Amino acid sequence: MNQYSKGFLYFICLVSAMGGLLFGYDWVVIGGAKPFYELYFGISGSPLLQGVAMTTALIGCLVGAMVAGAAADRFGRKPLLMTAAVLFTVSAVATGLSNDFTLFNLSRFIGGVGIGVASALSPMYIAEVSPAEIRGRMVSLNQMTIVLGILAAQVANLLLAKDTSVPAFLSWNVEWGWRWMFWAEAVPAALFLLMSFLIPESPVYLRLKDKKTKASRNGQPGLRELFQHKYGKVLLLGLVIAVFQQWCGTNVIFNYAQEIFTGAGYDVDGMFIDIVITGIANVVFTVVALYTIEKWGRRTLMLMGAGGLGLIYLILGTCYAMGVTGLMMVVLVVSAISVYAMTLAPVTWTLLAEIFPDHIRGIAMAACTFALWVGCCTLTFSFPSMNAVLGFSGTFWIYSAICFCAFVFLCSRCPETKGKSLEELEQELTAAE
Repeated sequence: MNQYSKGFLYFICLVSAMGGLLFGYDWVVIGGAKPFYELYFGISGSPLLQGVAMTTALIGCLVGAMVAGAAADRFGRKPLLMTAAVLFTVSAVATGLSNDFTLFNLSRFIGGVGIGVASALSPMYIAEVSPAEIRGRMVSLNQMTIVLGILAAQVANLLLAKDTSVPAFLSWNVEWGWRWMFWAEAVPAALFLLMSFLIPESPVYLRLKDKKTKASRNGQPGLRELFQHKYGKVLLLGLVIAVFQQWCGTNVIFNYAQEIFTGAGYDVDGMFIDIVITGIANVVFTVVALYTIEKWGRRTLMLMGAGGLGLIYLILGTCYAMGVTGLMMVVLVVSAISVYAMTLAPVTWTLLAEIFPDHIRGIAMAACTFALWVGCCTLTFSFPSMNAVLGFSGTFWIYSAICFCAFVFLCSRCPETKGKSLEELEQELTAAE
């Protein structure tokens, strides 16, 4: 895996990580478009249809993650990255063109499939082409592009959304503003597709497709092999890490930013500014993660993330219960984003790309990514109902409890993987079964 020059290695990793950029943009852009497309489609008074609009892309993520592993093992990593680029492009254009709520959701579903494929393939490809001593940092580039995509969506939403206090501007937002928020994604999506032609196939995939390797494997790995007893503990670890990255609760801040910040006393225009602040914090602390992931290690950062978020959400829930509003709430939300950005967000993808043996990595990454998007889907869909019943305070207290439970699990199960080759990790983790 050291066959590439340093410059070319960075190039191919950055190209692969563009899947993360589009993943981040497509995932978050809907939060800013939400107040306006709801008025356009006439669903402002229907929580059920609002939930459908927010969840359709996540269902697509499940489908994309479900097929990504087997398809990557059969056709290779590169063709799947190119497929994701096509899906992102089609979705961006079609969503903006939608005049019908059904077409809107179908277009969002297509983009979700692209997210599911890219979220499984981009970190796996980077891990397979990178040498052990910088693998964590290189895989974290994927998280860096995700947060840059999130920030790009937040900035685009801020720039495109006109002053909602002016009726004429509000009318423009409802008719056109939300469309341009989605159309803006088409440019980087098309660039991703063009640049993906320039990257090589993963050397791990090529090795596994070698005649001698194929003969020893007796065919393609499948779910039956993945669920064999010898992979039980490492699979459980991967599934828990994947689901916890979502159910730690941080991502509701991106998907329900309007509710989070208006509940803290901000109007819609102030909400957009606060969202961009969280996006900047997200980028800054992801840069910190690029440095700390090879210095402090994966295990330390995962424990810091679980414990830190548990404490912040405990305080945040208490502040909501006491009626606190204003700057204090923004500080707590930004703190949560910052902790998440330097710990659980990048380290989860790094660990998932590292802990599985070569010959089942594709199907294992797909299974864990599928579980991650199940977690995201259930988190996103359940938040409005939880908030309606428990309020912001009870909802964040639940997220706090989940984080503390995960801390206990990670203390006993999460290994340290920094500085070890994929071959060394395969021997250690499967021998421990």
